[in-house]
Amino acid sequence: IGENIQLLVDRPDGTYCFRLHRDRVYYLSERLLKAAASIPRDSLVSLGTCFGKFTKSQKFRLSITALDFLAPYAKYKVWVKPGSEQSFLYGNHVLKSGLGRITENTAQYQGVVVYSMADVPLGFGVAAKSTQDCRKVDPMAIVVFHQADVGEYVRNEDTLT
Repeated sequence: IGENIQLLVDRPDGTYCFRLHRDRVYYLSERLLKAAASIPRDSLVSLGTCFGKFTKSQKFRLSITALDFLAPYAKYKVWVKPGSEQSFLYGNHVLKSGLGRITENTAQYQGVVVYSMADVPLGFGVAAKSTQDCRKVDPMAIVVFHQADVGEYVRNEDTLT
């Protein structure tokens, strides 16, 4: 979301912040942060909305719970055709044949938000090809690598925190 991160921090309904707790990054209001300060760190399970976590190799992985906050401010977007929505929601990559639209000037390996053609955010991905490359690849080529989708709520409901 680039510079739009400022819109997440300084909101009209108060000031929000990001906090790291046990390798997870949480997004919460400062009011909630002050209330959570009275709880010991080792007793605190979570606070606010989990935006993602750091892997053991210290790479950050976005969580699907951040989708509602990040989607309105995303710079790079991909829209999938109705026939490919279900495939993406099952955890598969987006193929060129399922690509509806893509934001102009999207670079290769750029993070994107995946939308349905009805502008409903479905998840996150990474552009496997740039916008220019997408125009000339064959229909079975992968154009967006799957990262997270709203179907994870159903697939991983027992382990999702």
